Amino acid sequence: MPARESEALVLRTYPYREADLIVSFFTRDRGKLRGIARGVRRPKSNYGASLERLAHIRIHYFQKQTLELVRVDRAEPLSPPLVMLTDYPCSLALDYIAEVAEDMLPEHEPNDAYFRLVALAVETSFKGIRAHKQNGFSGVPPWMERIITYFALWSVKLGGWLPPLNVCLETGVAIGPQDPAWFDHLHDGLLSADAKSADSYLLTPASRDLARLMLRKSLADLESEPWTPATGSDLRRFLNQRLENHFERRLRSLRLLNSL
Repeated sequence: MPARESEALVLRTYPYREADLIVSFFTRDRGKLRGIARGVRRPKSNYGASLERLAHIRIHYFQKQTLELVRVDRAEPLSPPLVMLTDYPCSLALDYIAEVAEDMLPEHEPNDAYFRLVALAVETSFKGIRAHKQNGFSGVPPWMERIITYFALWSVKLGGWLPPLNVCLETGVAIGPQDPAWFDHLHDGLLSADAKSADSYLLTPASRDLARLMLRKSLADLESEPWTPATGSDLRRFLNQRLENHFERRLRSLRLLNSL
C-alpha cells in the first residue's frame, strides 16, 4: 500500500461510522479521489478542520490498487484557514462551486486546467468575502455572481459543452452580434429567432458579449467591469442548463441559490 501526498481541494465529506469521514478530494496530480479519514470527527482530531469543503490542502494518504477508497493519513492547509462564513448566500455560492466540480470530474483522471479554475474561484471568493459586506443585498452579491458566472462558463468550456455563440444550431445560419439568441432543454446550442420555440429562453447580445469577454480575460481583469445583480442572469441560466443536461440531474445548490 504505497504512501502518497498531493496538493488537493476538498470537494465533499460524508459521515461514516461514529467518528470517520469519507472525503472526496481533487488532487492536482491524480485527479479526483475518495478516501476514509479515520477518527477525524472526534474533538481531539489534529487535522479534521483541514477537511472542510473547498479547503486547499496537502493531503497524505495510502492507496491500494484493489480498494476503491484510499486511506487518508493527515492533511495540512496550504492556504490561510478558511473564514467562518456567516453569510448564507456566499456559502451557497461556494456549495455550488464544490457541487459542480464534484460532478464534472471522473475519478483518477488528472485535469490541471480544471484544478486551476476551481482554485482560482475559491481564492477569489474568499478574498471577496474578507473584503466586502453584503450591504443590504438579499441574495448573492454582484461580485460573487461574477465569480459564479466565470466558473460556470469555463466549466462548460473545459467540459467541451460550449456551443458556438454566433450560429443557430437548427438552421446553421449566423446569429449577428446584435441579434438575440435563444436556447432550450432540447438543443445543445443556440437558436435564431426563426428556430426558437415557445419553451425557449432569451440569451441577449450583451450576455453573449460577456461570455466572449470572460473567455479572453482573467477573473482579476474583470473586477473593473460594471456588474449589477441582473448582469449575465440569462447567461447563467444557459450555462447551468448545459451543466445539468450533461450531469443528468438538477443541481441542489443551484435550486437553493435561485430561491434567494
